[in-house]
Amino acid sequence: MIPLLSSFYFGSVEHYRLLARHDRVIIDIGEHYERQSYRTRTSIVGPNGTNDLIVQIERRSGEKMPMHSVGLSYAESWPQQHLHAIRSAYGQTPWFIHYIDEIEAVLLKKYDRLVDLNMATIALGLKWLGLTSMPFVSTHYVEGDEYRITEAGCGPVDPSAPLDERKPLLDIRSTLHPKKPLPPALSPIRPYPQVFADRHAFVPRMSVIDLVCNCGPDAKRIIRSHGA
Repeated sequence: MIPLLSSFYFGSVEHYRLLARHDRVIIDIGEHYERQSYRTRTSIVGPNGTNDLIVQIERRSGEKMPMHSVGLSYAESWPQQHLHAIRSAYGQTPWFIHYIDEIEAVLLKKYDRLVDLNMATIALGLKWLGLTSMPFVSTHYVEGDEYRITEAGCGPVDPSAPLDERKPLLDIRSTLHPKKPLPPALSPIRPYPQVFADRHAFVPRMSVIDLVCNCGPDAKRIIRSHGA
């Protein structure tokens, strides 16, 4: 099956477990934007517990927006706030120094669209974890339960397409969500070291930033050994 995901900002450990296990993953940027989702947020564990880092977007009142048309707002200094929170959470970990420059470069660059920022953060996560396959991006809303991926791109299945080119979808766009239980298709990850575990115990479903800053190169093994 091919996992079908929404666009995501940095992404949770669960996102990368899927990317590690599946050679092909589709990110749908033709779907409508949804508030309070991974599309604009990632979660880290700081000294005071879980901290949601939320991207600010240009809002259009009363209008549904396809993800690929959602613009970013820099009226507030959210990139600097995110960097400050990341430094406060992980500045004392031994691996922090290996990742912060790349995080800073991505966050301080200005992007017009949310999806462009998200893809830049996903590219970082893939690099850190040694994953070489970039997700396929669909600019049109994905409907149906099959998809076709070729060297030329990806798209809805043509009924005349050979059966070996048709791939069933694992659609978790609406279920892999920070406000919802983990989808049945994903098993909970086993605890890994977290810098504030003595205060808050292990906090699951955190950002890939949490994983790499706490575990360094061992994150590559963890992400594969905890495959969905």
